[in-house]
Amino acid sequence: MIDGGPTRREQLVSAAFGLVAEVGLEGLRLRRVADEVGIDQSTLHYHVATKAELVEAVAEHAAALLATSAPPSHLPPREALAAHLDALAGLIATRPELFTVTAELDLRARRDPSVRAVVDRQEAGWREVLVGLFTALDGDDDPSARAELVIAAVKGVRLVPDLAPTVLARLVEQTTGATR
Repeated sequence: MIDGGPTRREQLVSAAFGLVAEVGLEGLRLRRVADEVGIDQSTLHYHVATKAELVEAVAEHAAALLATSAPPSHLPPREALAAHLDALAGLIATRPELFTVTAELDLRARRDPSVRAVVDRQEAGWREVLVGLFTALDGDDDPSARAELVIAAVKGVRLVPDLAPTVLARLVEQTTGATR
């Protein structure tokens, strides 16, 4: 790390993240990641032992980027949910590669337990926050179902980024009764 810049590992994770967005997990090659960072493959293995470890690190990186859209805790539940979905719509519009990577990770998680663990951990936290918001809304009889609806809608609309603002605004209306 020079002058507070990213560590070599962070550079490798960032390069791998970009490559996953570009060519998918199936096209991710350690040699290409090393080339992107300007090191040889043996040096890459000093920082990241295996491709599986690098994929897990990419999943953690994606989760950290998604955390920037967390519902603000200082707002009432309806407004917090609206702010959260607005932030997600903004991320989908401005960082479509993030959602390409998360889609790739969701697919990989179906057959890779280590990626599944990272995805499950991230989703469990998201689900808990959403259930908390819906529980706090007056008269909500099934906050878990509403949380699952939000998760499913976001995962679906990430594949059609141009629709995200409209779909997620409508989702706020449907799940909270708030009009926008």
